[in-house]
Amino acid sequence: MKFSQMPYRRVERAEVEAKFKDLIARSAAAGSGAAQFAVHEEYYRFMAGVRTNMTLANIRHDIDTTDPFYAAEREYYDDLRPVLANLETEYRKQLYNSPFRAELEKRLGAPAFKNIGQAMRAMDEKIIPLCQEENALASRYSNLIAAARIEFEGGVYNLSLLRPFLTHADRGVRKKAWAALSGYLQSVSPEIDDIYDRMVKNRTAQAKALGFENYVELGYLRMHRNCYDRAMVENFRAQVKKYLVPYATRLHEQRRRRLGVDTLCHYDNDVYFANGNPAPIGTPEEILAAGQQMYAELSPETKEFFDFMRGNELFDVLGRPNKRQGGYMTFLPDYKAPFIFANFNGTNGDADVITHECGHAFQGYLTRDEKIREFCDLGMETAEIHSMSMEYFTYGWMEKFFGDKKDDYLKMHLEDSIIFVPYGCMVDEFQHIVYENPALTPAERKAAWANLEKEYRPHLHFEGDDFLAGAIWQRQHHIFTNPFYYIDYCLASVVAMQFKVKMDEDWPAAWADYLKLCRLSARDFYTNILPQAGLTVPFEDGCVERLVQALEPKTAE
Repeated sequence: MKFSQMPYRRVERAEVEAKFKDLIARSAAAGSGAAQFAVHEEYYRFMAGVRTNMTLANIRHDIDTTDPFYAAEREYYDDLRPVLANLETEYRKQLYNSPFRAELEKRLGAPAFKNIGQAMRAMDEKIIPLCQEENALASRYSNLIAAARIEFEGGVYNLSLLRPFLTHADRGVRKKAWAALSGYLQSVSPEIDDIYDRMVKNRTAQAKALGFENYVELGYLRMHRNCYDRAMVENFRAQVKKYLVPYATRLHEQRRRRLGVDTLCHYDNDVYFANGNPAPIGTPEEILAAGQQMYAELSPETKEFFDFMRGNELFDVLGRPNKRQGGYMTFLPDYKAPFIFANFNGTNGDADVITHECGHAFQGYLTRDEKIREFCDLGMETAEIHSMSMEYFTYGWMEKFFGDKKDDYLKMHLEDSIIFVPYGCMVDEFQHIVYENPALTPAERKAAWANLEKEYRPHLHFEGDDFLAGAIWQRQHHIFTNPFYYIDYCLASVVAMQFKVKMDEDWPAAWADYLKLCRLSARDFYTNILPQAGLTVPFEDGCVERLVQALEPKTAE
């Protein structure tokens, strides 16, 4: 069904509570594993409808954050989501504590039961009001950023539409654009500080109510980290500091010489060539058409996927005022349909949507008929591999998007992927500092960020903009809406770059491993699945060092 034709029906709280009361009672009374699983299949069907309607409301709100009907629905679901999470936890307890658990675990897999155990520790009815407040704060932040109106060169732009000026070939233009961005962020920084301060205190209160010392452990549970812990993440960040930060610094020095500047300032950080970054050719419609041709040639599976997406209006990618910033892939269970949301703005990021978000969507499409829905309950460290790896697998088609600038794009993309990892680790370490020290003032948080900049991005100078040096993170929505998510991008990027090395040696074998990884989905734990697809777990000592050794010859000038 086409997206525009999909009907929306509000998920009523009373109906949900009554259904879960019935499911819980029948699951508890089941006389066999088969009978309990039959109840669980009914739970799948019911929750598919719930999630479809909630997702429709969320997408339609993000398409226009000023639409009064869907703005009201968003507020309604901010309150309902914690109630629903608690009801799901209560229902799943019947599975976790079932006398038939061994039989159920054979059907649903060990990761499913590890996740249930974590969810039981991470949710309780007593914190529902705090969760509702947290959701409202996240919506307040998202709406504030979506409503940005930045005056520049006679026009008015939101953050997405300002980006072409932030990466402009003319250094003077981008310096002014960054000054305009800085001015805007400074104007709303007191409100952002207030939102984040309330978020940190709220999440800390949730953690303490559940018996945790601080939010860090609770945050890990909510990210479904079911096979690795904080110490393993710290070891990964240590590898990045030892091997990737120096490598990234060497790449930045190459880039500095390429740009012909004495010092890399913050307004140079996203620019790779003196004549500007390569931009995609053609209109948004032509970019989508190029994507359709690319996926038709890539494999039979990708052709079927992309034709389905375009035929059912499952892209909303044009940048517009009042549209939520950023991009994502989500899934509409009743229609077995991925949906891609983005903000095209005339930069290389438009082509990245056709690769990155389509990587997510392709994996969702491949597993859309999976009957055991727990097998699709991916951790984000796994999900982001599908998207980031697709960026590399489509390298051979970039001429369709960039014409004679294809080689520039490929150089930029690989360098950008490498230098992103230190930034992502910086975001993660910042969040650990914040949630381990919830009493920090806004000024102290900004000072902590400024110190991390020197450690992770020593090449970067803010040329007197002390505000951005400590507060540029305030435009990074993951920090506000998805705490502890960002390290998943880093873990996934390191794995995706392993695919890059493999495909340069044997493309068909690498593609076969990628399809295998996509289809394995969440059948096993992350640390077990990667070796099955011929990949090294990023926490393993030596992983990052070996990757740097393999990549450095590919980026030498």
